[in-house]
Amino acid sequence: MANDFNQQVIDEFRANGGKVGGMFEGASLVLLTTTGRKSGKQVTTPVMYMKDGERVIVIASYAGADHHPAWYHNLVAHPEVTAEIGTETYRGKAEVVEGDERDRLYARMVEIAPGFAEYEAKTERRIPVVALDLQPA
Repeated sequence: MANDFNQQVIDEFRANGGKVGGMFEGASLVLLTTTGRKSGKQVTTPVMYMKDGERVIVIASYAGADHHPAWYHNLVAHPEVTAEIGTETYRGKAEVVEGDERDRLYARMVEIAPGFAEYEAKTERRIPVVALDLQPA
């Protein structure tokens, strides 16, 4: 179940064709729906993204917390996802990116959104990078 903050972002996103204000104003946001690894329920989370060719890249930063966000654990357990970008809905598969490719993509996200450098500095964990291979739903 989304917390109140996430639910407000989700509602604003859906009401405004994928655009939101506040701290995410101007950011590229995707509404990522995963299947709960424990509950089996559909859970939607707003996440910043960037494109890498045809793929959509998301970062499981959790604002630099010392543990991975729930949505990351969900998609590792159930890689089939639904993604809303703008007014379009996609279905696809998530894949965790490792090694040099992970590092290259994380560095690109830092260039787009410098806050991701701060998140990495705040935690000992290696923040996962996830590639979404999406098709129109």
